[in-house]
Amino acid sequence: MATRLLQVVQSGERTNAAGKPVSNRILLAIPDTEYHSIRPHLEYLSMPHHRSLHEPHKKLKFVHFPNQGLISLVAVMKDGRTVETGIVGNEGASGIAAAVGLSRSPLREIVQIAGDGFRVRVAELQETLPSTPQLRNILGRYIMVLGMQVEQTAACNRLHRIEQRLARWLLMAQDRVDSGSLPITHDFLATMLGTDRPTVTLAAGILQRLQLIGYTRGAVKILERRKLEKFACECYGNIRQYNGEL
Repeated sequence: MATRLLQVVQSGERTNAAGKPVSNRILLAIPDTEYHSIRPHLEYLSMPHHRSLHEPHKKLKFVHFPNQGLISLVAVMKDGRTVETGIVGNEGASGIAAAVGLSRSPLREIVQIAGDGFRVRVAELQETLPSTPQLRNILGRYIMVLGMQVEQTAACNRLHRIEQRLARWLLMAQDRVDSGSLPITHDFLATMLGTDRPTVTLAAGILQRLQLIGYTRGAVKILERRKLEKFACECYGNIRQYNGEL
């Protein structure tokens, strides 16, 4: 019985009440009985580039479950400077502090690669969780794994060379959007990596000269993934390991 409960349904085999297909891995991993409990609360959401899903220190209204695309979790300083602390794709959810009863989050949640997904009102999720133990367990584990990602990213941003950090970020992004071409700019990468555009341009140039990536205006293409993994710092492997355990 336990094995069947943990069996993941294939992408597209589930839909919300309006008939929109589900590709989010958390929503595909829970048993049918639990999915039927949360299904009426899944509101389909288009997630265009740069859409803000949550602003720092504001009250959490929704938990978001991406199907496609990439959400950045961004720390914002008083002087306006920003740095990315984590990313969320279809393996997870954003706003999940609400799943453990917190009403606010210090991070900005912003769509960095366009996609779509579902959102659930915080009150509705909290009402559903007592009767959905597998969902509650998966969300609890995901909160821990996301926390590890934030910790590892903080260490990476402080201790490793910018070209290694860039390699790590590109690999993590590709894992979550399942595409060899990532629609991102140097300006965006500078903001996410907590540096400036010229520094990112130099780092990208190193990866290009090694023929690990290709760059056209507004998009980065990973050419040699295995070599890029070897080039990246150990942070990518650590984060990937814990995501795999989830």
